Amino acid sequence: MSPTANRRPRGPKAVPLGDAAAYIELGRRVDTALNTRALRLAAALSARRGVREAVGAYAAVTVHFDPDVISLAGLERLAGELLRDKKGEPLRGRLHRVPVVYDGPDLAAAAEALEISADALVQLHSGPIYRAFMTGFVPGWTYLGPLPPPLQLPRRDRPRTSVPAGSVAMAGQQTGVYPLPTPGGWHLIGRTSLRMFLPESDPPLLIRPGDRVKFFPV
Repeated sequence: MSPTANRRPRGPKAVPLGDAAAYIELGRRVDTALNTRALRLAAALSARRGVREAVGAYAAVTVHFDPDVISLAGLERLAGELLRDKKGEPLRGRLHRVPVVYDGPDLAAAAEALEISADALVQLHSGPIYRAFMTGFVPGWTYLGPLPPPLQLPRRDRPRTSVPAGSVAMAGQQTGVYPLPTPGGWHLIGRTSLRMFLPESDPPLLIRPGDRVKFFPV
């Protein structure tokens, strides 16, 4: 028998981020199944003693922990155990229907670059139900995807210094809604009247990681 036959598969690696935080990477791609594992792991870790906060991203989890209660090695072992548990909590994301006026300043140019009509771009963009993968960039911004392959374009060569709140945009494999007036380099294809950032709410996000989003033209 091979000396490695009885070895367990290598578990996740916890990379230290200072004395009381760690980064656990599960993969390096935009994938809904991988994101589900990351969000489930974050939720499971958050409920464990010694973990102050666990934040899921596309395919990784950042964990803030109490080093007096759990060590980095202990965190690694715990993450591995939780990932091997096939009875984890289901991902209960809400479904949001987002009305969009598809009249963005980049709509025509994006359609031309993709070699499709503007109507086809709208139909393709409003067809899927997107996963809310993670939040970041500015308050209320949620990265959605994956975009259908025929819509995938690199970011703009020249980012704008200010993008209006409510702008619906896309770049690469992702789409999203600008929650606040900010600089931005994504292609603006439309706008919505829905508010993404809700500072009076807890959490202050309309769309949260694990939620689903369906755009529809108005």
